[in-house]
Amino acid sequence: MRWKKQLLTLTPYQPGKSIESVKKQYNLEQIVKLASNENPFGCSNKVLSALQSNQPGFAIYPDGYMTSLRDSVASFLKVNQDELIFGNGSDNIIQIISRSLLHPGVNTVMATPSFSQYKHNAVIEGAVIREIPLLDGEHDLEKMYAAIDDNTNVVWVCSPNNPTGTYVSKNKLITFLDKVPAHVLVVLDEAYFEYVFADDYYDSIELTRTYPNLIVLRTFSKIYGLASLRVGYGVANRSIIQALEPAREPFNVNSFGQVAAKAALEDQEFVQQCKEKNRQGLNQFYDFCKQQELNYYPSQTNFVLIDINADADKGFQFLLEKGYIVRSGKALGFPSSLRITVGSAEQNEGVLKALGEFLTEQKTAQLSGN
Repeated sequence: MRWKKQLLTLTPYQPGKSIESVKKQYNLEQIVKLASNENPFGCSNKVLSALQSNQPGFAIYPDGYMTSLRDSVASFLKVNQDELIFGNGSDNIIQIISRSLLHPGVNTVMATPSFSQYKHNAVIEGAVIREIPLLDGEHDLEKMYAAIDDNTNVVWVCSPNNPTGTYVSKNKLITFLDKVPAHVLVVLDEAYFEYVFADDYYDSIELTRTYPNLIVLRTFSKIYGLASLRVGYGVANRSIIQALEPAREPFNVNSFGQVAAKAALEDQEFVQQCKEKNRQGLNQFYDFCKQQELNYYPSQTNFVLIDINADADKGFQFLLEKGYIVRSGKALGFPSSLRITVGSAEQNEGVLKALGEFLTEQKTAQLSGN
């Protein structure tokens, strides 16, 4: 068969190990998964109530227009309904954008390391990829702008960035947006927006009013705790949305996801509670890093990237056998770091205790010359 040549160079997305597989492999009774940046506190009780009282029929297709959810999101964000596009998670919208704008003969600009799906989709579409290395863990927007030319169709800005947890400040972003040519779509991926507490962050929704070539992506998978239901959305001016919609497959957001997302949006008290607990959890990690003299990136997300001064895969494996699933930084572009999701206070304490044991073993081995 005449496959696209670029597909033969790619490997499928590799999700973190599942809880059940780790239990079975290492004969463990309890596993704590801190690898995929999920909300350790689950979802709002309003979601559970909504799903119990409003169960969609299995035999009926979802509402392809997402009417009720669209109305709720538009009201919450104070945007028009035709300024929204919905996806099976925000990565579905990344796929839609790539399908719509990327092809052989054009290029796309992105930071590296950043979210893997920008590059993955660009490769599939045959576009030229221009990767600009992070500067101290942050987007180097000056060099990203310098990489833009007449053949650039999309620029990806992940803020806060995965896997570093860093963000782009308001002044830097506006300076960048002011210079980007009108023919270039700037994708501002805000999957972790609800966790941000930086004073110099920006109102991205308001920026879409000023910059007609900007689209903002958000998700219900993170702080809202609906990762398994896969609901994400994009906000942009209606001309962008109208151009993207034909590339969106019909019924791409399932009925249960629509019901759950609408209910989750209505419980902002739960969101704020999770945000505060996450901030307290971050401080647990920061205190540990200071005690152990480890470098880390201050995070605006629900994860921390920590340089353990050792082979990341070894640290990952040690924690795995202790019952903690984290993410090795080796595949993320940080070979001596671990990316650890912030869990509950108890989960954080447990994984940090285990990480401390690993670091002690490493120091002992170094002193013995092994």
